[in-house]
Amino acid sequence: MMRTILIAAVTIAMLSAGATTASAAEIKVLHGGAFTQMMTAVVPDFEKATDHKIVTQRDTVGALMKLIEGGVAFDMAVLTPEAIDKLIKEGRVAAGSRADLAKVGVGVVVKSGAPRPDISSVDAFKKTLLAAKSVAYIDPQAGGSSGIYVARLLDKLGIASEVKPKAVLIHGGAVAEHVVNGEAEIGIHQISEILPVRGGTFVGPLPEEIQNYTVYSAGISANARDPGAVRALISSFRTPTAIAVMKEKGMSPAGP
Repeated sequence: MMRTILIAAVTIAMLSAGATTASAAEIKVLHGGAFTQMMTAVVPDFEKATDHKIVTQRDTVGALMKLIEGGVAFDMAVLTPEAIDKLIKEGRVAAGSRADLAKVGVGVVVKSGAPRPDISSVDAFKKTLLAAKSVAYIDPQAGGSSGIYVARLLDKLGIASEVKPKAVLIHGGAVAEHVVNGEAEIGIHQISEILPVRGGTFVGPLPEEIQNYTVYSAGISANARDPGAVRALISSFRTPTAIAVMKEKGMSPAGP
């Protein structure tokens, strides 16, 4: 039933965006890792409703920026607002095309069956990290939003010197997978990257005082092969049904 509703919603979004199915297009989308679950949920129904073909490439925002600025071809990018704005200034993304789609916070994961650590307060979170034998998070040098934030947070909390020596730095993919595999006792990552991983237990979000929300924004390439089809795809992420799916995936709407 949910898929039927989503397909209908996608069709309405497509018509609202002024797109038609008269000619099918191939749309290449570059997107940050935390937006993967929304791509997985929305793209198949969009393809079924429109006959367009979506080709995706997932990586950290930093890695994707290097690809785009290196000249890689794409039709749509889903990155942070700052990254999209930079690409607009560089003329790589069409002016006025930025659309804020979703935001996601940072959470903690442990392996299923392991004791749930206390992260109910900032002090409890600090004690949990100090007591853990190993802590996994995205390598800040890889350009991942959560990894950059965690590194800064450890400094802010005054525990960087104790935690960094036992850090398990992940260069790509879901931190939770490495926790499940036993590579680290505890993981810190964006919530939408934690929830779908089997064998992991989502402990909860970081305390609100130290929470960080990453916004994911879409932008249309200045050289998009079919801008109308890309606009329709962007609209498909803003339907009420897609927003309901978004919340199930640990994200919430961003922007108007």
